[in-house]
This record gives sequence, C-alpha cells and structure tokens, in this order.
Amino acid sequence: MSAGERSGGHPGRRRGRPRWWPGRAAADAQAAEEAERAAEEAERARCTPISKCAEGPSGRPVVSVTGTLRSVSERTVAGLPALAAELDDGSARLEVVWLGRAAIAGIVPGRELVASGRIALTHGRPVLFNPRYQLRPLDKE
Repeated sequence: MSAGERSGGHPGRRRGRPRWWPGRAAADAQAAEEAERAAEEAERARCTPISKCAEGPSGRPVVSVTGTLRSVSERTVAGLPALAAELDDGSARLEVVWLGRAAIAGIVPGRELVASGRIALTHGRPVLFNPRYQLRPLDKE
C-alpha cells in the first residue's frame, strides 16, 4: 500500500505544493516588465541602480537612486522617531531612513521617488539616511 492510499488520498497522487499554478507566469511577466520600466526610468533620471551602489576604493560617493517605495513604517532610533521606507528599483532594495521624522507627506507605499545621499551599510544592508528626495508625479490614468 502506498503512502497516498494510507492517508486516504488518491493512489499515485503526490501531496504538497503544486509545481505550477495559474497566474504565476503572468505575475513573473509583470515583475519583469516592472523591472525593465524601472531601469529605463533610472537611466532617464541619471540615477545609479541600487545593485551598483556600494562602497568602493574611493569611499562612499554621493549617489542618486530612483524606485518605488515598497513599505513605509515608523520606528524609533536612539529614542527618537524615524521614518523607514524600502525603496525598490527592480535590481535591488534599499532602506531609506529619515531620522527625527514620524511621517512625511507623500511618503507612502507605491509612490515613486528619486533620492540622493551617501549609502551606509548597517547590519550588512545598504541604508540611505536623511536623503534629499523628490517625489515622482502620480500616474493619472
């Protein structure tokens, strides 16, 4: 007797997560299209892809990055308020933190922006503290 028959399932049928499900190909295609659009936008805005922003032999240069805010949250740093957001440009993600701010008008998930400053590594992750930023216009569809 097979394991499927013992558990009351159909003989020969495997249990667990399906290898394919409807909508996955569409989601993958949409993600690829979004990454390509983000790369074109970054080139147009003369920004550096987040994946290429790293400390080099010349130190930490000032970089400009653009992307979409994936998450925004309020937290405390050294007992003071801080607004943290995750910026995604399709190549990588970057944490952007405004110290001393609990909220900033327009900084919401899904909003696109251009930010510039020096990227620091905090706990092995790239972080941009108190950047200069410019909100991109909302798409009016």
